[in-house]
Amino acid sequence: MLTRIDHIGIACADLDASVAFYRDTYGFEVAHEEVNEEQGVREAMLRVNGTDDGGATYLQLLEPVRDDSPVARFLARHGEGVHHIAFGTGDVAGAAAAVGGRGVRVLDAAPRPGTMGSSIVFLHPKDCGGVLTELVQAAAHGGAGGEPDLTQE
Repeated sequence: MLTRIDHIGIACADLDASVAFYRDTYGFEVAHEEVNEEQGVREAMLRVNGTDDGGATYLQLLEPVRDDSPVARFLARHGEGVHHIAFGTGDVAGAAAAVGGRGVRVLDAAPRPGTMGSSIVFLHPKDCGGVLTELVQAAAHGGAGGEPDLTQE
C-alpha cells in the first residue's frame, strides 16, 4: 500500500534562507519550486534520493505567502520546523480508503492535485499520533505534496 517516505514538509519563515541552509549544509539542490496560491504557500522541493518505485524522497520547504494559510497558522503556533510527513503510494485513492477503513479520518473527500502534478490526500493528525500525514501518488515524472484543510477537527 505505502511504498516510501515521499517527503517531509518543513514550515519556514524565509524560503530562500532555508534553501541555502539545506544546500550549504547537506548539498541538497532544488528539484522544483512553485507558488500554490490556493494553499497560500511558496515551496521548494529538495530531492534527497530516488526510490525503487520510480518516485523520490524530498524535503518540502514551505513559506506562507499570506497570513491565513495553514502554514502561516502553523508558524504562528509552533515556529519553524516539521509540519507533516508524506508517504508515497501507487494508488492514493485506494490507500486513503484502506486507512479510512481502519478508523483514520481522511481530510480530503477525493484525491486532489499536489506539488509537481501529484495526487494527494491528508489524514487527520489526531488519528495519526499527532502527526499530520499526507498520502501521495507521484505523477509519472515523480512528485509530491500540498496543504491540508484542518477545519474538520
